[in-house]
Amino acid sequence: MEDEKAKKIKELTEKLLGLLLVKGTVGVYEEKESQIFSVQIDSGDSGYLIGYHGETIEALQLILSLMVYKQLGSWQKLVVDVGNYRRQREEQLKKLALNVAQKVKFSREPQPIADLSPRERRTVHLFLSNHPDVYTESEGEGQKRRLMVKPKKNK
Repeated sequence: MEDEKAKKIKELTEKLLGLLLVKGTVGVYEEKESQIFSVQIDSGDSGYLIGYHGETIEALQLILSLMVYKQLGSWQKLVVDVGNYRRQREEQLKKLALNVAQKVKFSREPQPIADLSPRERRTVHLFLSNHPDVYTESEGEGQKRRLMVKPKKNK
């Protein structure tokens, strides 16, 4: 059954790419433990598919999720990645988080990390959640929402 879902997701992804007039290869893999379907797209138009700060890839994921729901009649957890953008961005965010955490640790001053998507804020929150010297909070609303890295109080 899962192989059928993966096959259908691949077909729908290829159809979506065709409607966008984008050539590329599609791989769909199910992560059994988390029951998430990972959709990997490789294309010469990867910049077009990723978009500014990953906005287009987020939109593609939403549209594909809706298409899959319409076809299968149930929601499937999907993560769309184009040319390993998400994996590379996650590594960049972890490095940024560690750098900001070091700065906060030594300066004892809160530091903002602006211009992150909700998914990116969550990644940083989770990554620094067990850090011994800092903690994170999101502040602001809408487009002005930012992540703050703050020093933990000395005990």
